[in-house]
Amino acid sequence: MANTYTQIYLQTVFAVKHRYGLIQTHWKEELYQYITGIVQQQGHKMLAINGMPDHIHVFMGINPKQSISDLIQDIKGDSSKWINSNRFVKGHFEWQSGYGAFSYGHSQIDLVVKYIQNQEMHHHQRSFLEEYTTFLRKFNVPYDEQYLFKPLDE
Repeated sequence: MANTYTQIYLQTVFAVKHRYGLIQTHWKEELYQYITGIVQQQGHKMLAINGMPDHIHVFMGINPKQSISDLIQDIKGDSSKWINSNRFVKGHFEWQSGYGAFSYGHSQIDLVVKYIQNQEMHHHQRSFLEEYTTFLRKFNVPYDEQYLFKPLDE
């Protein structure tokens, strides 16, 4: 893309199917490295990745050559296959359908990186669903509660 210049920063959030806490401490860093490889291989820049046992935040500089939905499909599909081939979980691992994607300006990068790096601290104060709906409201994203990530007890 000659003479194409972009500055697109995107935080994506997606959850383990049924929001089961399957991402274990002893292999989560390997998962984050694997996802980072997918992001970089597609020409994007990883800025931060972290999460909890039931969900992940990925903050990236996006290359417009690939649609966001195709990138998320690659990340979720390839990482699911990788988790299953390494037998990190009993049974079959899947990500829940859907994701959140939120854009930021250059001046917000440090703030978002710090937020993602401190996931454990944030989730001592509020649940994943509270965090997620806060993002949706903050970014004025209309949503239907029936399509939100399913709570743990369903």
